Amino acid sequence: VSCLQKVEQSPQSLKIQEGESITINCSYTEVTTQGLQWFSQDSGQGLTSLFYLTSGEKQNGRLRSRYSTKERHNSLHITNAQPEDSATYLCAVR
Repeated sequence: VSCLQKVEQSPQSLKIQEGESITINCSYTEVTTQGLQWFSQDSGQGLTSLFYLTSGEKQNGRLRSRYSTKERHNSLHITNAQPEDSATYLCAVR
């Protein structure tokens, strides 16, 4: 099985002050996708699922993400960033 899907995130790294808002972008090449998932990973820990979206928008507290298959782009928005938000964030497309 060959997978031609290419997924890119930006920015690759980010440092902000407490209370600021950030946006992490995820773009992908294939138009036909079944869904998109955001994960976070604390240093030395496993992955934590934040959102799985097949369409529309989801929000969980200060985190929000919107998924549109037509745009081939998705963003994870974190408002009022807190120290506990410090993690690696990963986007996966299915």
